Amino acid sequence: MDISSEASVYGRYAAAAQQFEPALCCPVEYRKELLEAIPQEILERDYGCGDPTPFVRQGDTVLDLGSGGGKLCYIAAQVVGQQGRVIGVDCNAEMLALARKHQDTVAQRIGYRNVEFRYGLIQDLQLDLDRLQAELRSSPITGVSDYIALRSLEDQLRMQHPLIESESIDCVLSNCVLNLVRQVDRRRLFDEIFRVLKTGGRAAISDIVSDETVPEHLRRDSTLWSGCISGSFREDEFLHAFEDAGFHGIEIAKRSQDPWQTVEGIEFRSITVVAYKGKQGPCLERNQAVIYRGPFKHVADDDGHIYYRGKRMAVCDKTFGLLQRKPYDGMFEAIHPRETIAIEDAKEFDCRKMRYRDPRQSKGYDYDVTTEVMHDCDDGEPCC
Repeated sequence: MDISSEASVYGRYAAAAQQFEPALCCPVEYRKELLEAIPQEILERDYGCGDPTPFVRQGDTVLDLGSGGGKLCYIAAQVVGQQGRVIGVDCNAEMLALARKHQDTVAQRIGYRNVEFRYGLIQDLQLDLDRLQAELRSSPITGVSDYIALRSLEDQLRMQHPLIESESIDCVLSNCVLNLVRQVDRRRLFDEIFRVLKTGGRAAISDIVSDETVPEHLRRDSTLWSGCISGSFREDEFLHAFEDAGFHGIEIAKRSQDPWQTVEGIEFRSITVVAYKGKQGPCLERNQAVIYRGPFKHVADDDGHIYYRGKRMAVCDKTFGLLQRKPYDGMFEAIHPRETIAIEDAKEFDCRKMRYRDPRQSKGYDYDVTTEVMHDCDDGEPCC
């Protein structure tokens, strides 16, 4: 994609904030009761390809990337409740104006105000464009020296007044926006999503993906790019981008069977991916183990650990905890040691070597208990 395509994205969505453009969205079903509080003007200017809001939880702090007219934010506001918080980020001034215009109306209808909209680039969630714009009004750029000073100012704003603080978000949402980001900025985009999430947080992203690599001549078509087509990630590369950023538990939550559009034989369809942050940190030995329930003979996690069906596999304390939470909950049987090793006494666990856990290691080598085979139940009958 070239600079003209980036300008095309801005111009097309600025116009779409004023008048509905059906080519920018594909059919999506949302919970009807959550749409009732949202003004019709927003509903008519909404553009997306999926609904990631089912992965929002009550009390969450939610960040919506490319929030546009605010529809997803106002849906999430009702899900998180009065104790939750929703932040929308967009770089299109016209879309931001539309979203901000109805903040009071939505607040009155749902009974509380928990949504705000911020001006920024989703691939640079540290730079507050409202603050930058204020600085530029007072000190406009008139030459190269001013431009160099501007770069220093941007870095200063990122450090002192970040648009979104690190590890401040429970759930990051996005609806058909990531494909509009320039390819050169995409690694940074995923790194930023990871940065702002709390440990244990999750990203739920709906976007358009392709089944084949999009050729260069289509990528240079600014109309196809701004229409969420030629900038699409190839489906497998989309998942790899989450993995490369450090996410775990990456899964396809929803995938459209039929393509939304087909161009030169390449299929473009909607997909919703959910990914989690939290596998980083020290690996400690506390004599814990897990047993993979099946149905596959064995599975491998995002760090290459292999779990064999029915086998008692040794894991570190961190992995032991991860495998009992979403999205793995129910897949593994957790084997706790009979005698707990305190965190401060735990030694380093070498996660590079997967191995079986000797049952005696969990029970204790001096464990010598014998139980009766049968005993009488309360009604006098023998029971196991």
